[in-house]
Amino acid sequence: MIQTTLKIDGMMCSMCETHMNDLMRKNFNVKKVKSSASKGETIILSEEDIDIPMVEKEIENIGYKLLAYDAMPYVKRGLFGKR
Repeated sequence: MIQTTLKIDGMMCSMCETHMNDLMRKNFNVKKVKSSASKGETIILSEEDIDIPMVEKEIENIGYKLLAYDAMPYVKRGLFGKR
């Protein structure tokens, strides 16, 4: 699994978060997505890398701007996976 964190400019409210989550689910193969307007970020969990140029284009199409992104391997934490 890969965790991709997108820093996004323009999200102001919970409806913006919903629009961003719906956009990611509709256009990309994601396992989980969560957006935060207060943090200005969207976090995606996926099996494969996300196509960042396409993400940027789709985000701009709904009126926001991708400022930065970071992708790293995701390790599920649980009873036996505590660090």
